[in-house]
Amino acid sequence: MPAVSAHLSANTTTQSQKYVAYWLFGMAILVAIMVVIGGVTRLTGSGLSMVEWRPLMGTLPPLNAAEWQRVFDLYRASPEYDQLNYGMDLAGFKGIFFWEYFHRLWGRLLGLAFGLPLLVLLITRRVPLGYAGRLTALLCLGGFQGVIGWWMVKSGLTEVASVSQYRLAVHLGTALVIFSLLLWSGLDLIYQPSRRPTGHTMGSLMLIAITILAGALVAGMDAGLLYNEYPLMGDGLLPVEYGEAGTWDAFENPASAQFHHRWIAALTFAAVLALGVRAWRDGSKWLGGAVLGAVTLQFLLGIATLLHGVPVSLGGMHQAGAVILLGSALMLAHAQHR
Repeated sequence: MPAVSAHLSANTTTQSQKYVAYWLFGMAILVAIMVVIGGVTRLTGSGLSMVEWRPLMGTLPPLNAAEWQRVFDLYRASPEYDQLNYGMDLAGFKGIFFWEYFHRLWGRLLGLAFGLPLLVLLITRRVPLGYAGRLTALLCLGGFQGVIGWWMVKSGLTEVASVSQYRLAVHLGTALVIFSLLLWSGLDLIYQPSRRPTGHTMGSLMLIAITILAGALVAGMDAGLLYNEYPLMGDGLLPVEYGEAGTWDAFENPASAQFHHRWIAALTFAAVLALGVRAWRDGSKWLGGAVLGAVTLQFLLGIATLLHGVPVSLGGMHQAGAVILLGSALMLAHAQHR
């Protein structure tokens, strides 16, 4: 394997390595946008509008009245139409179809934006030394993410007509793993490989990840539509429904899911705030300030989103804020451990 890696890196230069890093940063931005598009797709109730998976032919939208009628008829035969959108006309269907189509189209764009440059790097033998395996793994993980997306959609094409919150969390979590690997790899190339974060930094990153996944459970059960007040939930801090779902209450009770997301987020806010203050005092003013700004904005966005009943605009910004917070924390972690 070392010989193969060296062969693929034979023409690598310092300049070409920088270009690869910039490409990876660009890919991380595209994945971040994908996460936000996915959030808007969920918020607009568009995720189950496309009931067939056509990885190749599905690149083009319906181009004539007959094709629009065909996909609309497929949707009208789905459980979601009967349970949630009965009586919707073709114009209304086109509105929800757009976001799911755009989400899938962006995924195809990501595949091309990663796969084609990687092919060029392989052909020209300019893959940075030691990165062939990592880039190939990212390509495979991106392709697998498309399969996970369809697996998630299929969970909603059943009598329940609701996407599984577990599969939604896996889909979002995988997207953020890809985002993190892209960003970290780019930073490794621009600066130098960084060690794995430890201590307070690692704990903060884990809390950010747990908070985001807890938010995915909230989104999957539409739990943000309950208890649109803060910090109380009804007459107290604990919702009256807490514990009603038994063993799996934390994952299947919407009120409990919202309660956990609230207070895990508060713990994350405190931990990341302390991390940013420490970094600022230690001289990392730009990265420390970025983390402080990102976590404060995200915490306030979360409260505002809840108080206003999760409108699409605030929900989309809250989704974007999660990615920005994760990205800024990763950049700080990389700087602290290289």
